[in-house]
Amino acid sequence: MKALLGDYPVTREFKRKSSLQFADVKVPNTAFKRVVRELEFDVAELAIVTFLLAKAHGKPLRLLPAVVTARFQHPLLVSAKGLKPADLEGKRVGQRSYSVTTAAWMRGILAEDYGVNLDRVKWVTFEEPHVAEFRDPPNVERAAPGKDMMAMLLSGELDAGIVGEAPKDERLKPVIPDPAAAAEAWQKKNRAIQINHMVTAQSHVTKAQADEIYAGLLESRKAAGNPQMNPFGVEENRRNLEVAIDCVHRQRMIPRRFTVDELFT
Repeated sequence: MKALLGDYPVTREFKRKSSLQFADVKVPNTAFKRVVRELEFDVAELAIVTFLLAKAHGKPLRLLPAVVTARFQHPLLVSAKGLKPADLEGKRVGQRSYSVTTAAWMRGILAEDYGVNLDRVKWVTFEEPHVAEFRDPPNVERAAPGKDMMAMLLSGELDAGIVGEAPKDERLKPVIPDPAAAAEAWQKKNRAIQINHMVTAQSHVTKAQADEIYAGLLESRKAAGNPQMNPFGVEENRRNLEVAIDCVHRQRMIPRRFTVDELFT
């Protein structure tokens, strides 16, 4: 079987021992379109929001209960203009794509914890959605070809931006004050972590095959020391997935709230 899976502490031992044919892709998210459009991989790492959109549009994918990446997104909304969340309505805010998971989590944080009306922000994107059937809302515009989000942030062409990694340029400051404390408060309030990527399998992968893959991943996680930000198991992830589903549904990106259990079928 063909697989897409990044190199992480929790996957290292699995990739060393598994007989799956792993694609030579250094950054898995660059191949997520191939996962959901071409259905190229039998087993694949996939961002949770991309998976939920794929599920909503009938793609033959299901989750395996293995979180390979997770983080709190609070430091990743930045500005060179000293903005705070309350300043964002009416402003131009960049993001790689409207439907990427980091952006969806960040918009949820802004709406739920800071009262930002997301419909009053002008979102500027640089890539199309991974799921071809998804349509951006009307307050989203595409940056001109060749434009760079970081350059636009520093020039003032964008007021703020949701970035993939904390920027090294000191002119770009987090929009959320004390993001570490804000993340801690979010976790306490929601009793969850913010999942980024989980493992998925196509529907033709049998239960026995999926169980064997999951068992190998579980052993690999144990070899990595069972890190807390990589929860494995349906019940261990039930609350995390409930919060992710709610975040995406409240932004009208999926037509209904999936149950957690149906994500695994």
